[in-house]
Amino acid sequence: MTTLRLTMAQALVGYLAQQWTEIDGKPQPLFAGVFAIFGHGNVAGLGEALAAAGNALPTYRAHNEQAMAHAAIAFAKANNRRRMMACTSSIGPGATNMVTAAALAHVNRLPVLLLPGDVFASRRPDPVLQQIEDFADATVSANDCFKPVARFWDRITRPEQLLQSLPQALRVLTDPAACGPVVLSLPQDVQAEAGDFPESFFRRRLHRPRRPAPSADELEQAAGALKRSRTPLIIAGGGVHYAEATAELRAFAERHGVPVGETQAGKGALAWNHPANLGAIGVTGSSAANALARESDLVLAIGTRLQDFTTGSRALFARGAKLIQLNIQPFDAAKQDAMPLVADARAGLEAVHAALGDWHAPSAWIERARSEAGRWQETVTKITSPPAGNALPSDAQVLGAVNRKASPRDVVVCAAGGLPGEMHKLWRTSDPKGYHLEYGFSCMGYEIAGGLGVKLAQPDRRVFVLVGDGSYLMMNSEIATAVAMGLKLDIVLLDNRGFGCINRLQQSVGGVPFNNLLADTRRSAEVAIDFTAHGASLGAQARKVGSIAELEAALDAARDTPRTTLTVIETDPAISTGEGGAWWEVPVAEVSARPQVEAARRSYEDAIRRRDGA
Repeated sequence: MTTLRLTMAQALVGYLAQQWTEIDGKPQPLFAGVFAIFGHGNVAGLGEALAAAGNALPTYRAHNEQAMAHAAIAFAKANNRRRMMACTSSIGPGATNMVTAAALAHVNRLPVLLLPGDVFASRRPDPVLQQIEDFADATVSANDCFKPVARFWDRITRPEQLLQSLPQALRVLTDPAACGPVVLSLPQDVQAEAGDFPESFFRRRLHRPRRPAPSADELEQAAGALKRSRTPLIIAGGGVHYAEATAELRAFAERHGVPVGETQAGKGALAWNHPANLGAIGVTGSSAANALARESDLVLAIGTRLQDFTTGSRALFARGAKLIQLNIQPFDAAKQDAMPLVADARAGLEAVHAALGDWHAPSAWIERARSEAGRWQETVTKITSPPAGNALPSDAQVLGAVNRKASPRDVVVCAAGGLPGEMHKLWRTSDPKGYHLEYGFSCMGYEIAGGLGVKLAQPDRRVFVLVGDGSYLMMNSEIATAVAMGLKLDIVLLDNRGFGCINRLQQSVGGVPFNNLLADTRRSAEVAIDFTAHGASLGAQARKVGSIAELEAALDAARDTPRTTLTVIETDPAISTGEGGAWWEVPVAEVSARPQVEAARRSYEDAIRRRDGA
């Protein structure tokens, strides 16, 4: 057996460089590169190996560890989980900065390989710089924080352990059912240690997606239930995109006349103006999708976790309605007493389509769906139109302006606060990859870093980033990275001077405005934040506009600008879209001196009773 003498870090890099995938019949590297911020815990070992690898595994410099991991996750999402990236940090704070991003990838079932440096395996120099010490367990390091938010976790304490650990890591990263973050903790001394590795370990490996078909029994039950249904409804989740099943969903909806509501992750599975598309469903859903959800006798959920925003905290659907869960992950397929249909979304849709034959939903139901969808689109046009006079615009009016200026292949990126709800209801997308929202973890700070990852994945598309002032202030450093890498973003910053979304939620449960808008915080001085000056200092072409008309003109000008742009516009923090939507369970204080809280508590208890049938 021929062997190669390599350091652990060199062997790791060499193995990653030989992982390939195939997209549209064309082989491509599975790993597009590594985001790295070096410190004493990874520069001598992994840093040396990455420098030697060059273009075989490109290394990119970021400014914040959490942000670079967000960018890597967004890259994988934009590639339907078919390609991915790795991220490496030093030990201590560099590593723990990536824990939030790991949780985001875990919730959203997205692949990312995290390679945090770790303390010495030998323990000879303990405690080293940035090492935490557990008085009762000498094996604990900061990297143990990753365990609850990793699909696979390992600490490589000997170079030869890579022979077992790396294939398992790739199994998880490429498995559509188990997919999520993988963490390999790399003690800094072991990174530099050499071992003898079989040459065959570094042969090229081609990873193709696994597409399991449904079992005959589950398929028969699901098809039978659909044939008996008089008012069926489809919920399209992110799994439709990741299985690359949008064409199959469209064919299914058209042939069988089943209307479709979309989750945040599933939005864009059908074009916004497709006759079967009811729009968003759930707490931030359209009136069309939610009206039909309340009347549906059977819901076919495809590739969705059915989180509370989709189900209206399990209060949206009619009592007694049947639920079929078409999902590649059995954990999800078993949720909410569903009829399971464990399969790849594409393979499952094709199988159900064939099993249904000529069956289609009653014509009255199909017409009802189209009528409701048409009325909703009229509402969207009204809500997103520019305001009259000189009033501050709403978030909806700003996103309407961006949507009007976006071309069909452009991509919009957003994540947290009030914007995702407005985007889910109101954004019109014609392209399956034109809408990129992170709302599983709803992580403030994802937006700009996520935009960077999307642009890296799709450099030929224009990428808009919509971000609130609160989220911008949490994480904005990757503007400088985008400028340095020549990856142009068009960022629109909506400044409502605080956390407007939570301020509205606070008041909806009877609370007094408190500690959300900057005006309602404990302070000794007023701070007028100059976002344009800040964006310009990071390299963006920045400007502030005073109206929707000025915003649209700025977006037109930005289209031909090669550099990242930042356009700032003030918005009204009190306004959100009241049309559409559904109940969301947010507990209200059971005892309070405020009459408003007591009234909100009564409403909350009434909603619980209605949901639970009490």
